[in-house]
Amino acid sequence: MSSNSVSRRRFLQSAGAAAVLVPTSVKGYTSGEMHALGPEGLNEVDVSKWDLDTPALLVDLDGLEANLATMQQTVQRNGIASRPHAKTHKTPQIARMQLESGSVGICTAKVGEAITMYEHGIDRILMTTTNVTPFKIERAMGLSRWCPGFVQATDTPMNARLLSEAAEVAGIVANVVVDVAAGQRTGIPAGPPALELAQLIDQLPGLRLRGMLCYDGGAQHVKGFDARKTRALERLVPASETFALMQRSGLNTEIFSGGGTGTYNIDHETSGITDVQVGSYVFLDAQYLGIGGETNAEVYTDFQPSLTILTTVLNDRYEGRATTDAGAKACTINRPWPIVKGETGMSYTSGSDEFGTLRYEDPSRTYKVGDKLEVIVSHCDPVVNLYDQIYAIRNDRVEAVWRIAARGISV
Repeated sequence: MSSNSVSRRRFLQSAGAAAVLVPTSVKGYTSGEMHALGPEGLNEVDVSKWDLDTPALLVDLDGLEANLATMQQTVQRNGIASRPHAKTHKTPQIARMQLESGSVGICTAKVGEAITMYEHGIDRILMTTTNVTPFKIERAMGLSRWCPGFVQATDTPMNARLLSEAAEVAGIVANVVVDVAAGQRTGIPAGPPALELAQLIDQLPGLRLRGMLCYDGGAQHVKGFDARKTRALERLVPASETFALMQRSGLNTEIFSGGGTGTYNIDHETSGITDVQVGSYVFLDAQYLGIGGETNAEVYTDFQPSLTILTTVLNDRYEGRATTDAGAKACTINRPWPIVKGETGMSYTSGSDEFGTLRYEDPSRTYKVGDKLEVIVSHCDPVVNLYDQIYAIRNDRVEAVWRIAARGISV
């Protein structure tokens, strides 16, 4: 065991409090202790996931790797590419795995996420949200200066002009795509308005047009494969027609990015689309499990639910239920509620700030105080944003500890 290793008889220290001796029989490595076990997030000590302190965020590496492989095999077979959304995992190590598996780049929702990814060696980044404030525009131009592979979205002529002016001040030419609306959340209407914006960008001295994006978030969770396919393809027809208009006008159309985890095996049927902005596929979650797939109408089995929260039972006194230490602050209050992994006949809710509740109907087992269990998360993106790190697990052992470097970055 290295000099950095943590003794099983150890002191847990907190600011302003006396040290508390923990007996050797008590298991529960804290996040700080896990980081001390090895450099660069790699463990020098073989630790069981069941020895981690809770609540803890886990990713099963076999499941994660299988999900990456499924995605790449599918998009390659369908003649398009993947450009995964890093807002899901916010973790440079996972972004690197996505690029190494064949993705053409990553997406981010915030300029701060893009900067964080670049600081960790990721240099093919498409920011899908428009930068409208002076602070964000300045940050985006700063990143553009150092990262030639950074591309940002715009959806108004005014914003395009502001970006061009800022780029000229910075002494650069910034890469942009036109965000074409699929609904009414963001983006410029398809057809002539989008084409005119693209033509303006092509003429502005500080900008370089790279193409367009169009994301229909509402299609991703439509239940039933046939209904989801109909919705996705119909809603992208105007965007596809806009892309064709841009091509006929002689504009650069190297990027037509859209789609997501729920439509990854549908989007290739939209004419012109180059890549899908898949995100949740790496982890999956309870929201996606319920949408059904092409081969299973009830459960979305295309990807494995690799992301879980490890939690400990605190109270088993009352009949038909137990209380855990993973409530809303560990799980969020998104619906559907988390799902107890590997068990049946029980439900889990996380409506209380600090406590989760197990309720037994016809349970496959019951839990006692001190027992640990895993729950499949309700919605992976906001859950990841609650944690500083994620434990990478293989065969129930901790293989690595990854810092969620973009956690909490919302600007």
